[in-house]
Amino acid sequence: MKKFLILVVAGVALAGCAQQVPDSGAGVGFGDYAQYEIDRARREAQLQSRTVPADAPATLPAAPVVSESAIPSSELAAAGIGAQTPVAADAGAGVAAAPGGAPVESADLSDEQSFEAVTGRESIESAAERRAAQAAAYQVVEPTAVPERDGGVGPNVVQYALETTNAKGVAVYSRSSLSGQARFRRNCADYRSADDAQRDFLARGGPERDPRGIDPDGDGFACGWDPTPFRLAAGN
Repeated sequence: MKKFLILVVAGVALAGCAQQVPDSGAGVGFGDYAQYEIDRARREAQLQSRTVPADAPATLPAAPVVSESAIPSSELAAAGIGAQTPVAADAGAGVAAAPGGAPVESADLSDEQSFEAVTGRESIESAAERRAAQAAAYQVVEPTAVPERDGGVGPNVVQYALETTNAKGVAVYSRSSLSGQARFRRNCADYRSADDAQRDFLARGGPERDPRGIDPDGDGFACGWDPTPFRLAAGN
């Protein structure tokens, strides 16, 4: 009796642990097998009208496939689809934008620095002809005499520098004791440059006379004017 009870209890325990077998009529993982077939057919129809792979995430929108026979190629080209629009040669001066963002040189710009462009249209013969044409157009302008001064601009300080031989600071002419440094600085301040001072000095009787006291050392050069640059330019 005791063995019978033990067998009954063990059988009940095993029955409770046994896995329940689902109803195959409902389909694996679906409530209704007929509804599963409907959903599967719908998904296959959607996949056939899309370019997105079948294993792509469902959250990504799929772009519709445009059939080549649906729209004529001429209409696509007119809309700028599937064809590149060439850049006109007279689109304007400067740099034009080509398809793809690459700059294209305008016809108004010179391409003489481009080896590929020059070699594509030039040859040894054409280059020789062009050099000959340039040589024929070359003109040599003969030098002419320097125009004579009209005499209305005062003494020629360049000519005076070349006619004199003493260096700056070497006394050649006697000066009055009244020609002091204060008078020298005050009167030299009236001139815009040393050339103007020397020109006025010569016009007032210099170098022998110095009425304004602007050549106190008696070298014949007023307000520190120096004849050396003119002499060096002339090779003296």
